[in-house]
Amino acid sequence: MITDVRAPLEHQQPYSTAYEQMLEKVRYEGAYPTRERADEAVRLVLAGLGRQLTGDERVDLAARLPLEAARILTKQTPGTQPLGGWAFVKDLAARNGAPLATTRWDTGSVLAAVATHAGPDLITRILHQLPTGYALLFGRAELTPAA
Repeated sequence: MITDVRAPLEHQQPYSTAYEQMLEKVRYEGAYPTRERADEAVRLVLAGLGRQLTGDERVDLAARLPLEAARILTKQTPGTQPLGGWAFVKDLAARNGAPLATTRWDTGSVLAAVATHAGPDLITRILHQLPTGYALLFGRAELTPAA
């Protein structure tokens, strides 16, 4: 007797456990009602970050993220014009057709999860590479030297 041992589609897990855990963290931190909404935020923000990061920081971050998240990040071609933190949020809002406040919330929720995967040393390197305005998006204070 031959049986079909495949699980029904609704019971298959389309993502790795690591990515599912990342989505749960984003869903919890962002107070999103569903995992699908958290996934939308992750895809939007990681794609945007992929357009900003270059070099070793990009490679090192991709290596620390779950595979699905790393693919979203590295699928993007880095832009030629780096965006400051607020311009980054405005660009994401324009691409998504969402209000700025919602996009700022999404960005902070996703980048908090990214920071957990990356660790403090890599986040410090990333912040040194990016223009000003990203520290708060990653949940850090942005300190500027006294004049």
